Amino acid sequence: MSMTQTPTLADMVRVYGRIGLLSFGGPAAQISLMHKELVEDRPWMEEKQFLGALSFCMLLPGPEAMQLATYSGWKLRGWPGGLIAGLLFVLPGAAVIFLLAALYVRFGPLPLVQDGFLGVKAAVVAIILTALVKLWKKVLHGWPNRLIALFSLAALFTGALPFPLVILIAGLAGAVMGGRDDQHATPAHRASWRSTVGTVLFWGALWALPVAYVALSGHSFLLQIATFFSTLAVVTFGGAYAVLAYMVQTVASDHGWLTTAQMMDALGLAETTPGPLILVTQFVATLAGQAQGGAGLALVAGVLALWCTFVPCFLWVFAGAPHVEILLAQPRLRAALDRISAAVVGVIANLSLWFAIHLLFARTQMTALGPVPDWATLDPRALVLVGAALAGGFLVRLSMIRLLGLMLGLGLLAGLL
Repeated sequence: MSMTQTPTLADMVRVYGRIGLLSFGGPAAQISLMHKELVEDRPWMEEKQFLGALSFCMLLPGPEAMQLATYSGWKLRGWPGGLIAGLLFVLPGAAVIFLLAALYVRFGPLPLVQDGFLGVKAAVVAIILTALVKLWKKVLHGWPNRLIALFSLAALFTGALPFPLVILIAGLAGAVMGGRDDQHATPAHRASWRSTVGTVLFWGALWALPVAYVALSGHSFLLQIATFFSTLAVVTFGGAYAVLAYMVQTVASDHGWLTTAQMMDALGLAETTPGPLILVTQFVATLAGQAQGGAGLALVAGVLALWCTFVPCFLWVFAGAPHVEILLAQPRLRAALDRISAAVVGVIANLSLWFAIHLLFARTQMTALGPVPDWATLDPRALVLVGAALAGGFLVRLSMIRLLGLMLGLGLLAGLL
């Protein structure tokens, strides 16, 4: 017999508000925090329910920790609970991001600040490599997954294929190679597909409203922001690290909104805030808006990126939540996710290579084999700082926040020396 309790909405505001304020350290730490709050400290969810919720959220595009918060809120108190949980997981970090973006615009160009950010960028390279090693050990079991990871790395590093197409190919390969779907999966509570269609139409319309508005207004920059971050919302399997390589290519190379160095600064600052790391999209859009039209456009672009990043998350969760038992019983779907996870290893490997090359060398040249550095432009300070960051991440095993703080200090010291 279930021993779980149904909380009041006031209790949910209190608990999920605390989760949103304390959710530092990336998805693993955030999921552990939610498990402690919802399963261990209070009888709101059973272990089996929590693990099933996590499995469901890993099937979805977007930030799995935010979607786990949203789903658990839905499980406890329906869509009002899901809204409370999802919004409180995102909004504290979003407020901090706007503050950090304003400070970055004001003080970022100062030489002392640039010295500090050199250390932060070195820490970012180490953090991404740490995430890559963990995912490598977890995902790359068997030659099919290893080959898909290598294909993904080669396709993205050379620019042969765009990120969304790599993810699509990996998913299709998994679906074709997967087992037979369970046609006899019978959930305990059969959900209404008519209700699901209504949910999709409602949240789809909500998602599309600002996109349609900026399209009709004729504001080309905001339309680019809306369509780009809406596209990211559909293909962000594997979290922020996976999609960041695609963001760097599109934002820095195609649109010219930010430089690769600014993208690294954005990720470093996003690492220091609570909430999902995918909030880096808000920081990028805010800086792009500032460059295009000042503070007013920066605020609008940041809010638009938030909307197009997180409204789809509510769509996926609220539409899929009533059908979790059927979805989790489909081997082809699980096989497709497994192959996508393997592709994500290659995506993150590409990101770490891209960032390391652009951090260590002042000039690079794009060739058919990918970006080739000009070895004469190697930055010795950056090389030493990357070495220190790798030692802190892999040998000393510092937490992410401590590593960022240490490297910020070493970057300032290197500048003074």
